[in-house]
Amino acid sequence: MKKTILITFFGLLFLTLTSFSVHKFYVALYQVNYAPEKKMLQITTRIFVDDLNNAIGKKYTKKSNLGSENETVEDLNLLKRYFGEKLSFNVNGQVRHMLFLSKEMEGDVLICYFTIKEVKKINSLEIYNSIITEGISEQQNIMHFNVLGTKNTLLFTESTSKGVLKY
Repeated sequence: MKKTILITFFGLLFLTLTSFSVHKFYVALYQVNYAPEKKMLQITTRIFVDDLNNAIGKKYTKKSNLGSENETVEDLNLLKRYFGEKLSFNVNGQVRHMLFLSKEMEGDVLICYFTIKEVKKINSLEIYNSIITEGISEQQNIMHFNVLGTKNTLLFTESTSKGVLKY
């Protein structure tokens, strides 16, 4: 009887302790809106800042402190460089460069704002997104698009870093 009670007790203890373990999400969200009246693409990114700091640190072998009180101008420059290398847009077959506007913190999420100007119309969008996916295989980058009232979503992972949308 004691043996059964002990086995039951330790079984329940094990279940209780393992069921509340922390599971890390590796997800970033992107919103891309086309504003035809302004002739521009507006891009908003939402990325866990610790994952981004780790990815930038690995890529450039420098510690990054984005989103902290120790953030430097060099950290911001590395952020811009990293996004320039890991996220790109071809609009109607032409490479278009993003302009970094600003960033802000919301909890442990870094929100960045970019724009691509002088986009008169959109027939096709080709997107390359490998942000964080090269360092963390579980990373998923979910991009939502709103172009002329048409909504689309693309998922970028370690194995899928390119996507195409036709309008």
